[in-house]
Amino acid sequence: MSDGKHPDDNPEQPVQQIQHSSATARIPDEIGRGVFATAVIVLHGPNEYTIDFIQSLARPNRVAARIILPPGVANQFVLALEQALEKYRASFGHLPNEPQAPQPGQNPKPGSSEANDSNKSQDATSTEKSKSAETPQTSTPLSNQSNAAQQAPIADIYDNLKLPDEMLGGVYANMASISHTGSEFCFDFIAQFFPRSAVTARVYMAAPRVPELLSSLKRSINAN
Repeated sequence: MSDGKHPDDNPEQPVQQIQHSSATARIPDEIGRGVFATAVIVLHGPNEYTIDFIQSLARPNRVAARIILPPGVANQFVLALEQALEKYRASFGHLPNEPQAPQPGQNPKPGSSEANDSNKSQDATSTEKSKSAETPQTSTPLSNQSNAAQQAPIADIYDNLKLPDEMLGGVYANMASISHTGSEFCFDFIAQFFPRSAVTARVYMAAPRVPELLSSLKRSINAN
């Protein structure tokens, strides 16, 4: 027998929008130390972008962090990274791999940017490739490797990468925070869930690598 009330009218069922801030995100001890990456591979499918941050300083190359982003967050990641690069140039001048020389008389100051799946902008670095893997995803590597290596089939690329079993599923993020100094960028990937946000991965990259990462991520998004 119905009491005439709609289930959604139950006052004991709270319905509200949760507001998050990267400043209050919990940083687990094992995440806080971060990992350093020299390259990125981006795999994209219809429902997510997988960003593999690569350490290519020694053999075998290895995946240092795997991040899973929803498509909307990946787009905001690009916008936030563009903003972070603008702030970097305003403070430190152009990056070493850019043709313009740094402007004299600038006062370097650290900067930061944020991105999430609501109304914030986000930062990311990645690469893209025109070769399909066994899953309906596309990938492209960004690294210090030769152009010939970048043209290799994606399956061959991963055959030469160390990807630990515990990293196969990656970590999810629906927000990202970017900070930088004159020499490096720091990416904090954050999962925003009630009752508290948490940093799921922290990645460091040398500043000269960031424009390439931005360019590669843009190509990956445009190709999806």
